[in-house]
Amino acid sequence: MLLLSLALIGCKPESEQTTLRLAHTLDQEHVVHKAMVLMAERLAEYSDGSMTIEIYSGGQLGNERELVELLQIGSLAMTKVSASPLEGFVPAMQVFSVPYIFRDNDHYWRVLESDIGEQLLREIEVARLHGLGYYDAGSRSFYSTNTRIDSPADLRGKKFRVLNSQTAVRMVEALGGAATPIDWGELYTALQQGVVDGAENNPPSFYLSRHYELSSYYSLDEHTAVPDVLIMSLLVWQGLTEEQQSWLTQAAQDSIVYQREAWNQASDDALAAVKAAGVTVIYPDKQPFRDAVAPFHQRLMQTDIGPLLQRIAELDTDEDSAEASHE
Repeated sequence: MLLLSLALIGCKPESEQTTLRLAHTLDQEHVVHKAMVLMAERLAEYSDGSMTIEIYSGGQLGNERELVELLQIGSLAMTKVSASPLEGFVPAMQVFSVPYIFRDNDHYWRVLESDIGEQLLREIEVARLHGLGYYDAGSRSFYSTNTRIDSPADLRGKKFRVLNSQTAVRMVEALGGAATPIDWGELYTALQQGVVDGAENNPPSFYLSRHYELSSYYSLDEHTAVPDVLIMSLLVWQGLTEEQQSWLTQAAQDSIVYQREAWNQASDDALAAVKAAGVTVIYPDKQPFRDAVAPFHQRLMQTDIGPLLQRIAELDTDEDSAEASHE
């Protein structure tokens, strides 16, 4: 195991060179991959070349679950994972799979950048993971192979792929659909073979995955805003010096700022591309969707994450009140 760890992490004490291997499942054209490339460049710059990052894209080293497992044993340094699957390690992470808990994008980022977001990153250390920060993954919306989705009624009797998250499953069920967790790398074939009738994701992922080739309709109901989380093996993190940790933290933050600024353009470009390819993009009235999940919200308020949901709501109210007073 030690030899495997050294091979994968790439530490070279004799030359004081540290190479961190980062793997993810996205296309190289994805804005998250480009942000990771920037992180690698900045880390090399800050460390004067003594630290480098090798990036393996497109699932070369495994799917998201497999990559997280490699991180836990220290055989891989870094990856990106959607926040939803992390609820299996940190139950509080399920808040991101709760539909319509953020009023708008500003509220979403206020939460991520508050002590709430920082606390959630710290809590994943129980799973031998270290959180470096959040990448913007926009809002998730439904797409389907052969059915327009104008209201929750259009989801009834249809099977939709969701993230490996029990909260995401219950969310789709609350809207009347049948939720089917499927690995991202297997989804294209599942859509092609009719295993599922559709899925849900943000515009760049819908486009770069080429799922638009099989999906005639994309309905921007924007039911959840689930961030991507840049995570690191806690074992590898603890093996770095304080100076190395500082360099990596700064490089990661640089990449997060870049990715957040680039996200909106990437999303607009993806929507334009799928429209040009013949996909019907629908802008439904969101209120029926909100109404459909209201009982689901009420049930969650009675669970262990109820206080956290309340803190998120109060953060929004407190910020708005402060702004109104200032004006």
